[in-house]
Amino acid sequence: MSNDPQNETWWREYLLRGHTLEGPARFLFPRLPSSPRCKVCYAPFGGIGGALLRPFGWEPSRKNPRLCARCCERLPAGGIEMDIAVFFADVRGYTSIAEKIPPTQLAQTMKRFYDTAIDTVIAFDGLVDKLLGDAVMALFVPGIAGAEYRAKSMRAAERLMRDIARVCDPPLPIGIGISAGLAYVGNLGSDQVVDLTAIGDTVNVASRLQAGASAGEILIVEELAPLAQELFGALETRTVLLKGKEQPVVARVLRPK
Repeated sequence: MSNDPQNETWWREYLLRGHTLEGPARFLFPRLPSSPRCKVCYAPFGGIGGALLRPFGWEPSRKNPRLCARCCERLPAGGIEMDIAVFFADVRGYTSIAEKIPPTQLAQTMKRFYDTAIDTVIAFDGLVDKLLGDAVMALFVPGIAGAEYRAKSMRAAERLMRDIARVCDPPLPIGIGISAGLAYVGNLGSDQVVDLTAIGDTVNVASRLQAGASAGEILIVEELAPLAQELFGALETRTVLLKGKEQPVVARVLRPK
């Protein structure tokens, strides 16, 4: 996928280093009152500064309210190949659950799941990529999550599993898959509709690992095993046959208590 060189430079600054502003705005925004601010461009959300900039798109983003919409949703065309971490969290047995409870109760249950997942992703500086029916996809990139973006993806998944058990009674059964590696990240879509997202084998593996995780399990791609063991201690090793993959994939299994 080809890019305009100027746009590619912009995307590298944004996704790898966390900068989007050029010229006077880079010096002006940090000086405008007041907090909270966009984590990337420092545009104020509060005070008179927030009131002045909000009509021009510097307002909290729906993907992560710690970022402004202009740094997360109103982006130039293009993107880059880069290392990311990604997770998918999915409600196990959703169809069975939907058969057993009234639609209104199902909607309330799924809202608790979405709210908890979104809050957790945001707390660890991730981007809520998509809500996929009974699943959530989240991205972690260095320009936003910092150098520890891989660790944050796993810590967010572990926190989500714990928090779901706390806020849902009875606990909602979820499984999570996490992968890390090269992906294409950028604005993808048509001329009319575009979205900041990621595509590539790394994303597919995370999705397939999620599909293979039992309720209460987080399946972590083997590439993350050394870091996962630093964070959580010794983990079970499992060989998983993933749909669409010719060779089995080795994963580590985390079961938060």
